[in-house]
Amino acid sequence: MLFLRNRWFVLLSVLLAFLPIILDMTILHIAVPSLTLALGASGNEVLWIIDIYPLIMAGLLVPMGTLSDRVGHRRMLLAGLFIFMLASLAAAFSPTAGFLIAARILLAVGGSMVMPNVLALIRHTFDDPKERGMALGLWGTFGSAGAALGPLGGGALLEHFWWGAVFLINVPIILVVLPLAFLNLPRYTPTVKGNWAIRQALVLIASLIAIIYAVKSGFKVESSLLTTYLMLATGLGLLTWFVRQQLSSADPMLDLSLFRKPAICTGIIMALVASGALTGVELTLAQELQFVMEYSPLQAGLFMMPLVVGSALGGPLAGYATALCGLRSVAVASLLAAAGCLAGLSSSDFSHPSIIVITLLTVLGISLSIGFTASSIAIMNSAPPEKAGAAGSLEVTGYELGASLGITFFGVLLSVTYSNAIRLPDGLPGNMQSTASSSISDTMVIADQLGTAGTALAQAGRVAFSDAHSIVLLTSASMIAMLAVTVFVALRNYQPSTQHQPNPN
Repeated sequence: MLFLRNRWFVLLSVLLAFLPIILDMTILHIAVPSLTLALGASGNEVLWIIDIYPLIMAGLLVPMGTLSDRVGHRRMLLAGLFIFMLASLAAAFSPTAGFLIAARILLAVGGSMVMPNVLALIRHTFDDPKERGMALGLWGTFGSAGAALGPLGGGALLEHFWWGAVFLINVPIILVVLPLAFLNLPRYTPTVKGNWAIRQALVLIASLIAIIYAVKSGFKVESSLLTTYLMLATGLGLLTWFVRQQLSSADPMLDLSLFRKPAICTGIIMALVASGALTGVELTLAQELQFVMEYSPLQAGLFMMPLVVGSALGGPLAGYATALCGLRSVAVASLLAAAGCLAGLSSSDFSHPSIIVITLLTVLGISLSIGFTASSIAIMNSAPPEKAGAAGSLEVTGYELGASLGITFFGVLLSVTYSNAIRLPDGLPGNMQSTASSSISDTMVIADQLGTAGTALAQAGRVAFSDAHSIVLLTSASMIAMLAVTVFVALRNYQPSTQHQPNPN
């Protein structure tokens, strides 16, 4: 068969298929200020534009993986790429923020169809353990490099094109990948049968959207308390129903019984926090650099490179550090280092990339990445062999959910502190005052509408955002430091299983 003679072409195909998915996770952060002004998006709409992608991915990754076992990995990957390409076109030419949110939902559907099949096709194609290890190592390196290039590539595109270019870049990549994947990817006859847990996934997604909506709207002065409470009650009710169904089902979407093991529970929490903190810092820093410091998108992307490069370096370092010092020590040290870096950044001057700021960003990226890898080791080393797949599903869901919750936490906390910090200039029309004090996005949109009269408003927004950003970073540092203490206690009796040797990549 063709793919057996060209298994490295199979690897090339799946890595290229993985590229637009991984780029989409980081490239948009740098475009937030540009699309905010172009679409006139409110601060709440901006959060949903960013938030909805990992939120939908968190709910769909597991059921799309099981569906692939039933219909075939090749078929699902090709269909996912096609959907992702159409969604990228829709996102690039979105006329409104609401349309862009809908396009991001479709992007998440396509991405969730591609991601589980990348690893599945690598496992099926490479039978030799050494070659498979090499292929997985290349996959890990490729993913890290793609994530690192996201902010820089996005900044370079925005120097010459409109904000939609960060989505449009996916189209030529996929047009190259589709025929390559069609010709090279192996065909397997699906053998798995049974029920598809899409209903459970939709319930989980609906519950999370309702809860996050309630959290975001609950801190807005103009929001209806009745609507907020109804959405919160609906979300909690659906989430409770989902949890009870998972615990009572013989074939659950997520095996929540694994949470009974302290190391697995701790590992999931670390995955949530590490991915959430990294995503939140990237998003808020991109806004500080462009809205406050008035950097160009490319300059902001270059400024953020130490953070993303550090996160790419942390994964490989975590495996060696854990082998030398033990999981508990590495996990606690990485969290304390991250807390220290966040505290340092809270009082840093971002007007120029000083050695101190570069060092803090690099160490923050390394420590959060080590924390995430340590969480993976804790989860996979503590799960029974027969539940390794279920543990992996929990981990990947936790990672995507952490990114979504991180955006919500950083966004809501930033919005509240910003609203309290801003001092609106005299003479601002009364109907604009409430909106202008909601977020830096709303402030800049209104300042842009006012023209020269909006200069004072824009300056007030810059001062308030810088103060609010410092408070958010310091609060996050305190929470991660408390998590380090929790991890130190929770992992005191941790004993790795000799039956599990997780891949350091």
